Amino acid sequence: MSNTELLEIVIYDLKVKPMQSGYQPIRLETNRGNIDFCYYPVSGTQYGAIWVGGVGGGWDTPANGLYPQLCQELMGDGIASLRVRYRQPKILQESVFDVLAGISYLESEGIKAVALTGHSFGGAVVIQAAAISQAVRTVVTLATQSYGATAVSQLAPGCEILLIHGTVDRVLTSACSEYVYQLAHEPKRLILYEGADHSLNQVAEDVYQVVRDLIVQKLN
Repeated sequence: MSNTELLEIVIYDLKVKPMQSGYQPIRLETNRGNIDFCYYPVSGTQYGAIWVGGVGGGWDTPANGLYPQLCQELMGDGIASLRVRYRQPKILQESVFDVLAGISYLESEGIKAVALTGHSFGGAVVIQAAAISQAVRTVVTLATQSYGATAVSQLAPGCEILLIHGTVDRVLTSACSEYVYQLAHEPKRLILYEGADHSLNQVAEDVYQVVRDLIVQKLN
C-alpha cells in the first residue's frame, strides 16, 4: 500500500464517545468501512503508540493483557496509545490500512513520533505500516509471522525493530522472527524466550518490561 492510496481515503465522520476505563472509544467512518479505536489520550503530548493483535481480530492482546496494561501505564510517561480493531483481520493490506489510519489520527492529535507493536499476524502489519509512515520511530513484533514481513528491510534509518518470540511456539515457530531479523537493518534486536509459546503468557512480566523500556526510550 502506498502513501497515495492512503491519501485517497474519504473520512465521512469521526465519532468520539465519553471516556471509559481510561480510554475513549473512537469510530472512524471511511469509504473503506468503519475503524474502531480505543484511545488513551495524553494532553499536549507529541508521542504515541499503536497496538494490534492477530487474525482473530477484536481487541486481541498477548502476554496476559499486555496491551491494556501498557496503554494505561504509558500515559504516565507522556505517551498516548491507540488500540486498533481491524475491519478485515485476515486481509493483510486492509489491516495495514487500519494502522496507517490510526497513525493519521494520532498525527491529527499533534503526535509526531509513534511506536508500533503487533502480535502474530500483527507483526507483519506493523512492519508494513512502519515502512510507509515516516512518523514511526520503533517497531515491536511479538511472535510475528514471516509472510508479509520482508518490508522490514525498508524501515527508515534509525527506526529500531525488536522481535520477541517463544521457542515452543507451535503456531508460528521462532524461525519466523529469526528470518525477519536477518532481513532487518540495524538497529535491531531479537529476544527468544525459552519455553514460551505463541501467547507469551509464560514470560509476560519480562515482555512487559522489555517493551515498555524500549518504547519509553525511543519516544522520550
